[in-house]
Amino acid sequence: MSESCELSVEVNVTGPEVAVVSVSGDLDGETGTSLHHQLANQIVHGRRFLVLDLRAVPFMDSSGLNIIIRASNEAKRLDGGLHLAAVSDVVLRLLDLTGISVTTPVHASPEEALDVIASQQAAQPVPTENSIAANR
Repeated sequence: MSESCELSVEVNVTGPEVAVVSVSGDLDGETGTSLHHQLANQIVHGRRFLVLDLRAVPFMDSSGLNIIIRASNEAKRLDGGLHLAAVSDVVLRLLDLTGISVTTPVHASPEEALDVIASQQAAQPVPTENSIAANR
């Protein structure tokens, strides 16, 4: 592609460990650095659960896939997760062909992804003083 669409990234922190990252524009080698930096910044600031809203991404290449894989791996390392939401048919086909849609949850909407994350957080045990003392 000779003409790259400017990428816009908007972050909405919905909780201490959760952020929705909305992306619009082509996600490729020229534009992906901005998204990579935003996702890394959220992880550094304690957001273990990230929702990537891709509804306004008409095109993604292998650079975009690499960013998704890296962010997903980093979130999993922190016992969190990356969730993809509102993915266009074109991008979903790419995710399916590469197997990313098998390893990274894909949801119809950011709200659906947030509901799943809330359920995951509720299921995780909260450390108590007794459990901390027992592990010493």
